Amino acid sequence: MAADRLHRVAVLVLEGAKPLDVGIPAQVFTTRSSMPYEVRVCGPAPGLVTGGDGLSYHVAHGLDALDWADIVFIPGYRFPDREDPPPAVVDALLAAHAAGKRLAAISTGAFALAATGLLDGKRATTHWHYTRQLAVKHPRVRVDENVLFVDEGSVLTSAGAASGIDLCLHILRRDLGVSASNHAARRLVAAPYRSGGQAQYVPRSVPEPLGARFAATREWALHRLDKPLTLEVLARHAAVSPRTFSRRFVEDTGYTPMQWVLRARIDLARELLERSERSVEQIAEDVGLGTGSNLRLHFQRVLGTTPSQYRRTFGG
Repeated sequence: MAADRLHRVAVLVLEGAKPLDVGIPAQVFTTRSSMPYEVRVCGPAPGLVTGGDGLSYHVAHGLDALDWADIVFIPGYRFPDREDPPPAVVDALLAAHAAGKRLAAISTGAFALAATGLLDGKRATTHWHYTRQLAVKHPRVRVDENVLFVDEGSVLTSAGAASGIDLCLHILRRDLGVSASNHAARRLVAAPYRSGGQAQYVPRSVPEPLGARFAATREWALHRLDKPLTLEVLARHAAVSPRTFSRRFVEDTGYTPMQWVLRARIDLARELLERSERSVEQIAEDVGLGTGSNLRLHFQRVLGTTPSQYRRTFGG
């Protein structure tokens, strides 16, 4: 990019586009003295684009804006796992990438980026509700369900809508440095860096079971998380052998029994951190993890943050 012109940002609005996802890059990079950027909001063609959540967009530019841009943002949109974007959009994204432009997806915009094949073999993320669908629809993408954003150089992805701010601030740090990024964060009344990944925002880390087998045993275990819960104990309650229980449990939940128990304990710890004033040590004992250091270790591994940081974010 020539040093004597503004950085060019295109925001590509697809049908069903989510308003916050569109608005974040459009507002973050809007031209001002502290922000040497120029923004164009575009669509598959100039004119009206039907959006999501009751809003539509009248865009002045078509896909030619991708030729003009230095970086292209792809906001999230409704039902991304059902249909691919139009072939013309996929071709335009591929051409932009081949010309050296960066492509940055916000939330479910990752599905449009994945449809180009440019994420194959690379790490990527999307909104936590859609991580499994992204992995199924595009199995060559290495989906990371916990992070707030992933930077693979020329292709970038972010988690749910507000993570678009984290991604934009990261791009600002790359382009202009920390001072400019911090200035923008203050203007947005946002944290320059957020600790942890998006796993802490998922309502429960224990997955919804795919089948009803052993439902009674799972319910029984949820009321005894402070007690020793081994594979043998669970299998005994289910009246099957440990080997059979383990195999069928994975089929039902996608997790081994001990992985499921650990995540159930982390979920209970989250509730106690949010709703009580009990110490981390007390909570660790309440949920069957023994010590505060053990709780901190597993909390970091599962949620990517610490119990104290989680309490500051979500505590009542």
